[in-house]
Amino acid sequence: MKLADLVSKLDITESFIGRMSMEDDVVSITEDSRRCVKGGMFIAVDGAVVNGNDYNAMAVRNGAGVIVTSMPLAECRRSLEAQAPELAGETTIVCVKDSRAAVSEIASEFYGNPSSKIKLVGVTGTNGKTSIATILYQLFTKLGYSCGLLSTIANWVGDRKYPTVNTTPGPVELNSLLNEMCLNGCEYCFMEVSSHALDQKRTYGLHFAGAVFTNLTHDHLDYHKTFANYLSCKKMLFDSLDSQAWALINDDDRNGRVMVQNCKARTMSYSLRGAADFQTRILEHTLDGMLLRINGKEFWCRLIGRHNASNLSAVYGAAMLLGAGEEETATAISTLQGAEGRLEFHRGGNNQTAVIDYAHTPDALENVLKALKELPYESDLVCVFGCGGDRDRTKRPEMAAIAEKYADRIFVTSDNPRTEDPMAIINDIMQGFSLNGRCKCTVLPSRAEAISAAIKFSNPGSMILIAGKGHEDYQIIGKEKTHFSDRETVLEAFDNPLNEKKTDIKENF
Repeated sequence: MKLADLVSKLDITESFIGRMSMEDDVVSITEDSRRCVKGGMFIAVDGAVVNGNDYNAMAVRNGAGVIVTSMPLAECRRSLEAQAPELAGETTIVCVKDSRAAVSEIASEFYGNPSSKIKLVGVTGTNGKTSIATILYQLFTKLGYSCGLLSTIANWVGDRKYPTVNTTPGPVELNSLLNEMCLNGCEYCFMEVSSHALDQKRTYGLHFAGAVFTNLTHDHLDYHKTFANYLSCKKMLFDSLDSQAWALINDDDRNGRVMVQNCKARTMSYSLRGAADFQTRILEHTLDGMLLRINGKEFWCRLIGRHNASNLSAVYGAAMLLGAGEEETATAISTLQGAEGRLEFHRGGNNQTAVIDYAHTPDALENVLKALKELPYESDLVCVFGCGGDRDRTKRPEMAAIAEKYADRIFVTSDNPRTEDPMAIINDIMQGFSLNGRCKCTVLPSRAEAISAAIKFSNPGSMILIAGKGHEDYQIIGKEKTHFSDRETVLEAFDNPLNEKKTDIKENF
């Protein structure tokens, strides 16, 4: 694609034409200087952690013929002359006001604006994004459509699975995946849209057919600093919708109506509590699933918990707004399962049940514990949880208070401590327990030992929740990422329930 076409929609402030002219073809685009090739474009993005301009010289040495940057032209040229003098005069430089918006615009143009060729549905909120997006993907696949999924767990193009790094990919990868979906005949794409992605303009310029808002609770304040900032980032998705799109909001969350203030799209709502466009009631609730009534139509589903009833209400509503039939949607939903690592049940010896869930925020942990508390089990409700390092510290004592409220016994452990001392994280968690709460706590920094101990030392018939990591198959300690799976640890403990573990159990921390 010609350089002139790629930059035609950008807010260009100044430029320098080197060997590559505006009429020359750009063969590739990237934000990663290591992936630059001859005749390609490097977009120097002002990242949250790394500034792409620090890698301009590496990009041109790797073959990039043009740099797009928000750095002033004179400064960019001086930097290149100092680091790559032999190439500085040959490199075309396009300076823009906003490099984050620019990379999204360029990526969309380079891949032929794929979001306008597919029905793209964005799902945003604190909790429920993965479940709703995944179930919508399963549902429309079941209804006979070829679909794409962009989620925390994995990206799917039809029936082909791709690994994921971020909840929402960067603009180049995102548009590349959307383009691949279009080339493979996908009619729909269901996409988790994170607040980080919205703030960093990874979805800038995409055309959404519709958007779903789940809820807004305490999370990511290490990044956004204030709840107001967090809310305003989520609202960006709905502000971007045009008059042909639809917005589906959770009326049980007070922030739902805020999301669609001044929104141009058609606004619809779903609710478990009151009147709404898609009104849901739980008629029966067992360990094996729920009987729901949505807008007068009854059907059984395999998921449990009020939060999942809310998620399914959003799924049903989105399906109706996308033109699916009521009867076929209800029938298909009754056959579907939840997302991996979300209320994932495993039965062991002694009639114990282990439940693996991704719950890593106060609201998510409370939703899961409340759901489990309502189910029939013979003995105790046990909770194993920790909190991530280098993340929002204020939610740690909140999660402790919630665990104390619902669980009969608690094992406090590590999540992904990252560069924080695991015991420092645990100390923050422990501040949220009352004296009575501490009396039912066991502290085990090793997550594997905590899970094994929870199963080994819990009573027969106990329900044991392992919260925080869900589908993740790794643990980050320091800067090292090693293989670790809650599921594998649970299954090993169930297979060897009598094995002696060398654990240093610290009761009543």
